[in-house]
Amino acid sequence: MDTLAEHRRRVAALQHVQAWPQPVEQVEVIETHISTVLLGGDYAYKLKKPVDFGFLDFTRLGRRHYYCMEEVRLNRRLAPHVYVDVVPVTEDASGPRLDGTGEVADYAVKMRRFPQAALLGNRAQRGPLEYDLIERLADKLADFHAAMPIATDPLYGAPERIGQRALENFEVLERNFTGQKQVARLRRLRIWVQEAAQRLAAAFARRQREGHVRECHGDLHLDNIIAWDGELAAFDCIEFAPDLRWIDTANDIAFTVMDLHFRAQPVAAHHLLNAYLERSGDYNALELIPFYSVYRALVRAKVDTLSLEKHCGTLETRQVMLEERVDRYLALAEYLARPDPAHLVITFGVAGSGKSTAAQALVERFGCIRLRSDIERKRLLGFASHAHTDSPLGGGAYTHAHTQQTYARLRTLAEGVLSAGFVPVVDATFLGRAQRRRFAELAEARQAGFAILALEVPPAQLRLRVAQRRARGRDASEADLSVLERQLQQRELLDAGERERTIVVPAQATDPAD
Repeated sequence: MDTLAEHRRRVAALQHVQAWPQPVEQVEVIETHISTVLLGGDYAYKLKKPVDFGFLDFTRLGRRHYYCMEEVRLNRRLAPHVYVDVVPVTEDASGPRLDGTGEVADYAVKMRRFPQAALLGNRAQRGPLEYDLIERLADKLADFHAAMPIATDPLYGAPERIGQRALENFEVLERNFTGQKQVARLRRLRIWVQEAAQRLAAAFARRQREGHVRECHGDLHLDNIIAWDGELAAFDCIEFAPDLRWIDTANDIAFTVMDLHFRAQPVAAHHLLNAYLERSGDYNALELIPFYSVYRALVRAKVDTLSLEKHCGTLETRQVMLEERVDRYLALAEYLARPDPAHLVITFGVAGSGKSTAAQALVERFGCIRLRSDIERKRLLGFASHAHTDSPLGGGAYTHAHTQQTYARLRTLAEGVLSAGFVPVVDATFLGRAQRRRFAELAEARQAGFAILALEVPPAQLRLRVAQRRARGRDASEADLSVLERQLQQRELLDAGERERTIVVPAQATDPAD
């Protein structure tokens, strides 16, 4: 059994460039509570500290080797170009060496070194994260979750364990916060978590039965995600505690959404959640997103508090630090726990009128959930969102029967979004009055507000937009000029009652890309 003293001696020796297998000019060291990372030249070597915290035990060489292997295996799923191998740390008469030939004293995870500017956490400090980057991240995480194995252990994702784990965060927080405001906030949050865990118990169990508890990343905050070398990658997943990794996919994505909010990136947070749902089709996850977002905020608050307990000497200093950073997480948790006012929005407009652009604006500004007919129509037939069905006018994916089926699915999804406490924006043509009426009736039944976004664009401009979009070929819509002409002929204009609940969006307010 190794000691921390031996680990520190070994790390000090490995800071000499002669101990490295490739030429380096200098060696930098980064420490966490469970590992030490040595950085030199193009590579980084990560050694696990021989510590035992109960939830992990790295005190024996065999265990450190096993978890190094696990770290590489698991992280190659989302960062294959970062994780190189597991190499021995050897010792001979000349001292410790990385990937040497002497007796094995320890093991290290060898990684390609990336610039700190590549971290999304650092990029977020420099300004708003780019639209395309968030879109790519959503696609990558949705595809990752879809490919991961489904949990077979009934303890993973069990409702009682989810509630228990969420409530455990309060033990650390409540012993550190003494201010009246923070104590009251913690009391409100504890009550909310207890009630939400009970209310959602059936949903947790259903998600477990339906196969949404999978081998996820487990630690998807922005400082574990990089945009580097032309790739997006998530690294440093949880390898040491399987129950923190075998979780609901909603739990995994909620961490990233919460962290974007914390870093004052609400537009990116709203965009990421919507793009992830569109890619995955897992709109049932929405019911759990507020709970898991609050849970993740509480976890980060606890982690920061534990760090302050260790490094801040006086209680007074600790209280100042708690209020400056940790209380921000608690305030965010309260914000994320509040449901949106009940509203349902639909669009009204032919191809090229800017429906998707208008709906996306509501997503980014207000956190609405966009439900797009172009995507759901294809999903019902097993097509990817940007695939072409090669359907003839009025045939294939665009028969009357399949259109009715598509609108029925959109209505079901909208009802689920309302139940989850979010505002659905249904992005479809809604050319028929009967189609619009069914959604108005849904809003009335759910005691929700109802609004129609009417997109008004001159026919000549519509034709230009549709032609340009078809030429680009990057949109989910398959509408061409023949579809547009048919829609212009068949649309049923808004009646007087509908116009009272209509917001007119002029042509100049929507992007030609629709």
